[in-house]
Amino acid sequence: MAKDDTVSERSDEPSVLADRLHSAAIHLLRRLRAEDVASGLTAPRLSALSVVVFGGPLTLRALAAAEQVQPPTMTRLVRTLEQAGLVTRRPDPGDGRQVLIEATPEGREILAAGRARRTATLARRLENLPPDEREILGRAAPLLERLARPPD
Repeated sequence: MAKDDTVSERSDEPSVLADRLHSAAIHLLRRLRAEDVASGLTAPRLSALSVVVFGGPLTLRALAAAEQVQPPTMTRLVRTLEQAGLVTRRPDPGDGRQVLIEATPEGREILAAGRARRTATLARRLENLPPDEREILGRAAPLLERLARPPD
C-alpha cells in the first residue's frame, strides 16, 4: 500500500484530517501560484493589490496590518503599484488627514486575469480526475468554503 493509502492517514480524527487538509491546501496553492508569474508582479505586490481590490479602498495603515508588514514597507509597495497604474490614492472623505488606497480598473483586471489563469490550471487538473472523484470534490467544496469563513 502506498503511504497516501494507509489507514492511519485516512483517519477522520480532527487533528489528522486538519494536518492533511493543511498540507494539501498549501501544495495546491503553491502549484496554482506558479501562474502568477504572468502578472509581472512580485508576490508581495500581487498580495497587496489583492487586498486593495477585494477589501478596499483602505488606509495605508489598514493595508499594512492586513499584509502584516510595517507601514514604511507598505508605503514602498503602494508607491510601486501606483507608479504602475494599478492603485490610486485619494483623500478619505471621513478624515481629511488620511489617504485611501484604491484599485484602478487596470489593477482589477490584473487580478481577474490571474484568477482566470489559476482556475483554468485547476480545471485542467480536475478534468484528469474520474467523474466520481470530481463529484466527491464537488460535494466537499461547500464544506471547505464553510471552513474558510471566519468563526461566528
